[in-house]
Amino acid sequence: MAGPAIELLGVEKRYGGLAALAGVSLSLAPGEFTALVGGSGSGKTTLLKTINRLVTPDAGSVRVFGEDIATALPAVLRRKIGYVFQEVGLFPHLTVAENIAITPKLLGWDKKRIEARVANLLGLVDLPLEIAVRPPVALSGGQRQRIGVARALAAEPRLMLMDEPFGALDPLTRDALGIDYRSLHDRLGLTTVMVTHDMAEAVVLADRIIVLRNGRIVADGAPAELLAKTQDEGVRALLEAPKRQAERLAAKLEGTQ
Repeated sequence: MAGPAIELLGVEKRYGGLAALAGVSLSLAPGEFTALVGGSGSGKTTLLKTINRLVTPDAGSVRVFGEDIATALPAVLRRKIGYVFQEVGLFPHLTVAENIAITPKLLGWDKKRIEARVANLLGLVDLPLEIAVRPPVALSGGQRQRIGVARALAAEPRLMLMDEPFGALDPLTRDALGIDYRSLHDRLGLTTVMVTHDMAEAVVLADRIIVLRNGRIVADGAPAELLAKTQDEGVRALLEAPKRQAERLAAKLEGTQ
């Protein structure tokens, strides 16, 4: 039986007098899609960034596919982990293909293998091959975010970290890209950890939701299981937010008829 994809044991991180993470321990299975949710300042992004050493814990340990990441060179570790964030960060002076090819080039892939990978990834994120020669400025926001996903997948990582990846997009584009990414996650057998403020997105996309508050995990489980079992009123209010929004929208629409 395969071991955990990610393990955190007693992870702590402080910024001055503030505990961003206060003894967090968790284990994520390979192939799992996990959403990290909670209010601003709850520790979601700090937790995510400890996994690829963008944040170094003050205490505790992090293991990725059995490797203690404290012993790994950060640059080498990050080339094995896909990372997608809200503002994408595509290089404006490079073409789409060149942006996607950054990590494979660093890993020494040959030109033919890189070209094949770029073509394959454009198909995976549902973009036409001719877009490869365009600069990022020529793309829509949704297209740039798809390129961000393709770039993160370029070196064939098993693990994807996503920090509010669709937050800057319009609702229709956000919904479509979320569904498409979940399909990619399943098809490629990825392990995904996603930070999001959107509870509907978390419930629809994730197998597991972890709720953080003040740097601690206050709830952890499948969406339906959490809603059925939680005794924490704050967690319940968070999980029920999509239902309340839908009810308010339905009432308002009925009032206009």
